[in-house]
Amino acid sequence: MAEKYPRVLSIQSHVVSGYVGNKSATFPLQVLGFEVDPINSVQFCNHTGYGYWKGQVLDENELDALMDGLHHNGLDCYTHLLTGYVGSASFLKRIAQVVKQLREVNPNLIYVCDPVMGDNGKMYVPEELLEIYRDTIIPLANIITPNQFEVELLTGKPIQSLSDAWNATEYFHKQGCHTVVVSSSELGDEQNLLSLASSRLGKKKTKLTLNIPKLPGTFTGTGDLFTALLLAWMWLTDNILKTSLENTIATIQAILRRNLNMSEERSKTCATTIARVELPLVQSKADIENPKVIIEAKVVA
Repeated sequence: MAEKYPRVLSIQSHVVSGYVGNKSATFPLQVLGFEVDPINSVQFCNHTGYGYWKGQVLDENELDALMDGLHHNGLDCYTHLLTGYVGSASFLKRIAQVVKQLREVNPNLIYVCDPVMGDNGKMYVPEELLEIYRDTIIPLANIITPNQFEVELLTGKPIQSLSDAWNATEYFHKQGCHTVVVSSSELGDEQNLLSLASSRLGKKKTKLTLNIPKLPGTFTGTGDLFTALLLAWMWLTDNILKTSLENTIATIQAILRRNLNMSEERSKTCATTIARVELPLVQSKADIENPKVIIEAKVVA
């Protein structure tokens, strides 16, 4: 498998309308040169923030069938596995078997895991997923991108200071994760959230922080976008964490600012307020390809 042709198997949610899960991750990865094969853990008409949704949920047996078909035809040769939202314990357990299968084909597979469990102090997946993520999935991952609440769940400790956050990243390194990125935390200030990143690659150690300006409004799908962009830039920069994090945040900020600028125009065609704030990914193709870094990451160590 030629390294200049990276292939991603992306297992996460899908919506017919809007941008979360695979809809949020696939286009940016393709724009940056990645082949993407999506498996949809759920397929809904729209994300659940609308308050009304219908669709289908993939179960573990259906996941097995898809993986068996890929294997039978020699199509399970991937450089990356990307996982996001999973809604059931049995399905999440099967992902561990998927990692094993893919690593038998490519021992150098990079597993990027966004342990989607909740935010702002509230879990929105069944509680039994926590133990599976903590004990089974996280030790298999090369790169993880939890938010602050998910870090607290996985470590069982509150994050009240930078010291707490760095101790948490050390915990994940000891679990086997070579790169830990806390996608967002409340450790910034009134104007900024704070992202923290720590990498252990061989003898090279890197620790970074980066301020994320707070923007008015509530946006859905940004976490899925964050993880996909980080996957891409870590590969494209040969694991230069500083550049990867800066490019990821720069792209997301550009997309969200475009979103705010488009809100008035969208109000003429979008029936609901939620629809008006769906991520404008297609309109942001240039920002995905060539992010303009305005905020630089601070090297801590």
